[in-house]
Amino acid sequence: MSNETAVQTPERGPDAGAGSGQSDLAREAALPGVPAPAVHSSSPAPGPASAPGPAPREHRNDIDLMRLICSVAVMLGHVGGVFIAAVGREEAGGPGAYWTGHVVEALNPFAVPMYFAIAGWAVLVGAPPRDSRRMWRRIVRNSVPLFVWTALYLLWGRAWGTNDGPVSRLAVEALFGSVRPAYHLWFMYAYIPLIAALAFVVLVRAGKRPWGLGAVLLVLASAPSLTGDLERWTGWDLPRFGWGFGVYQVAYALGGAMLFALPAGALGRLAGRRWVWAVPMALTAAGVLWYHTRVHYVIPNAHLLVAVMTGCVLLMVTRARVPERWVPSLSKLAGAALGAYMVHVMVISAIVEPLVSADVPGAVAGPLFVVLLAATVVVSFGASLLWGRLGLRRYLG
Repeated sequence: MSNETAVQTPERGPDAGAGSGQSDLAREAALPGVPAPAVHSSSPAPGPASAPGPAPREHRNDIDLMRLICSVAVMLGHVGGVFIAAVGREEAGGPGAYWTGHVVEALNPFAVPMYFAIAGWAVLVGAPPRDSRRMWRRIVRNSVPLFVWTALYLLWGRAWGTNDGPVSRLAVEALFGSVRPAYHLWFMYAYIPLIAALAFVVLVRAGKRPWGLGAVLLVLASAPSLTGDLERWTGWDLPRFGWGFGVYQVAYALGGAMLFALPAGALGRLAGRRWVWAVPMALTAAGVLWYHTRVHYVIPNAHLLVAVMTGCVLLMVTRARVPERWVPSLSKLAGAALGAYMVHVMVISAIVEPLVSADVPGAVAGPLFVVLLAATVVVSFGASLLWGRLGLRRYLG
């Protein structure tokens, strides 16, 4: 996909390694982005003269499950988008591919908002930063894979002949956030400033003085106008500054912090009847399908239908009990989710796009989609697990 096209691709994004609420000690000991096990002390209870240390934070297996669901949902939407693009977004171009793509895309709009919800819970409730140093580690842990994958996708585009200009120019524009060499990277340009802003509030509320975070936020807030002024004064053609977040992303983060923090019994009888939320979710999915095919494709993340769907999925999964025998595999896959998110667009361009065409029959389109989605998930997570074993998690996510 060309860079020009990628910039205009609607928002569909990933797991940024928000974590699962384990203690900062366990988080720092683990590989970046890999949830560490909950901290359990094996030492005897402190005596009367012992000063009690900070209580270990709860490890939320349901958050890991949500991250995994969102990762697969993002891939589902992107594979469905290939079917829609193959017919030029027109039903007349091929009804089979058109409707297959739109039906599956109607199921995934909750994924990106849910990532912001998880981020809000992680920073504000699950694992709030205790000082600026820990927050900077979290920011670096997410920024390094963004820059590494930016370089990799620029090289990928050069090899496949899809770049819209010299790699050096595109790299500079990517630093500004005005060009994303792969469309899914837009999420990181919003996620990183958002968690920095939330952490700034947490630290100030705790009586800290996070001057460095404040300076970065001031630069991000003023950069668009400063680059515009510099263009007028010098006549230079500077890239648009694309780092930042919007009100809707803050709303999802705050809503996620509140809902994910609900105690297990807060919903009363509904806590044991999670299927109830599937009904409004199905209705919102039907609404999204109508919106995509009759109003506008793609529905904005800030749309009310998307917000309701996100809330329904959240309430179906939050505080869900994960069987103990699944926990090790779930933790491993959740830890690989950021890397799988980063690489999956490359996988789609290599193995999905060549196999999808406008003339695929309707009876074949559905099974073909299932096979291609499964291949995308397996290859993406398999690659991420592999470089995790090689010790490359901090660079590749």
